[in-house]
Amino acid sequence: MKIILSGGGTGGHIFPLIAVAREIKKQSTNSVDLLYLGPKDKFEECFFKNEEIKTSFCLAGKIRRYGGVSTSFKNLIDILFTIPIGTIQAFIKIFFYCPDIIFSKGGYGSIPVVLAGAFLGVPIVIHESDTVPGKANQIMSAFAFKVYVAFKKKAVAFFPYEKMLSVGNPIRKTILKGSHEKAKEVFNLNFKKPTLLVLGGSQGSIRINELIIQTIPSILKYFEIIHQTGYEDFMRVKKYTAALIPKDLKSDYHVYAFLDEEKMKNAYTASDLIVARAGAGTIFEISAVGKPSILIPLPEAAQNHQLKNAITFAKATQSTIVIEEKNLTPNFFLAELKNTFQFKDLKDLGKRAKKFSTPNSAEIIAKDILNFLKS
Repeated sequence: MKIILSGGGTGGHIFPLIAVAREIKKQSTNSVDLLYLGPKDKFEECFFKNEEIKTSFCLAGKIRRYGGVSTSFKNLIDILFTIPIGTIQAFIKIFFYCPDIIFSKGGYGSIPVVLAGAFLGVPIVIHESDTVPGKANQIMSAFAFKVYVAFKKKAVAFFPYEKMLSVGNPIRKTILKGSHEKAKEVFNLNFKKPTLLVLGGSQGSIRINELIIQTIPSILKYFEIIHQTGYEDFMRVKKYTAALIPKDLKSDYHVYAFLDEEKMKNAYTASDLIVARAGAGTIFEISAVGKPSILIPLPEAAQNHQLKNAITFAKATQSTIVIEEKNLTPNFFLAELKNTFQFKDLKDLGKRAKKFSTPNSAEIIAKDILNFLKS
C-alpha cells in the first residue's frame, strides 16, 4: 500500500500530515509505504525523517497577493516556469512510485503534486483547515473525490457540499500528554504567577514578538511567560528582552525559537492563558488542550481567513478574546490580560474551548482513507 502526502509551507500543513500518517500506520493491517512529495525545505525534511516517512521534492511556485512590480514579475515566473517544471518533476516521481492515493493538506506545495497525480489518474483527497479555503485547495478540489474540512460544512465556503466531510483538524495526540512536573523541569518554571504561553505559529510572528518586547516589564509583574519567537527573530527578541527585564523578574521569562513536540505538550499543560495567531492548527490545538486564549489574527492571511477562523471559534465557545492588529496597542493588550485573569473563570473558559475540539480527527481521516483503499 503506497500513499503520497503533500502540502507544505508551514507547520500548519506539516503537523496534520504527520498526525494522519501516524494513525494510518497504527490502523493499517498491511504494510504501508508513505512518501512526502512537495517543495524542499529543512522544516519538512527534518520532521518527516523523524517519522520514518520517505521524502522526495519538486519545485512549487507561489501566487503572491501583495502588490508591486517585483511581485508581479515573480508571479509570472512561477506561473510560466516554476509550477510547470514542478508538475513535470512530480509527474515523473508519481509515475515511478505508483501510489494508491494522494492525501494533500493544501498550500502552494501541493499544486504540482495534485496536478500530476490527477493527470495520472491517482485518487486524490484533500484537507482544508480554514473556514475560507486557500487558493490551492480551491483549485485542487476539482481533482479530489473527497474534501475533509476542519469546521462544520455550513461554515466552509466554496466546496461542493456532497464532496465535504467535516472531521475537524488533525492534531498530534502527544500534545495532550504534558505534565506540570515535566513542564517545571523543561522550562525551569517558578509557578509563582499565572503562566502565559505566547505563540506566533511555527515560523513565529515578528509583530507579536514586538508587542511582548514593548510590554514585557509590565507583563512580568503579573505573569510568567513561555515565548516562542520563531527562528528568524529569536536573537533580536532575546537581546531586547534581556535589556528591558528587571533583574528580579528575569527568571519569569522563558524564550525559545521553536517548541518541539516535547516542549509544546508541556507548555500547553503549564499555561493558564495562550496568546497566539489564529491559524486553524493553533485553534484546534488550543481547543484540544482546553485553554482560554487571546487570538490575534494575521491581517495579511489570504482572504482574511484567520480572522474568520477566530470569530467562528469565539462564537462557538465564548472561550477566547479576538483582537485585530489594527486595534492592538501595548496598553490595550495589557488591560485585556489583566481583565481576563481578574474577572473571568479560566477553568470554565477552558472547558468551553474543549467542547470545540476534535481529538479523533486524524483517526477518522486515516480510517476513511484505508477503507477506500480496501474497497
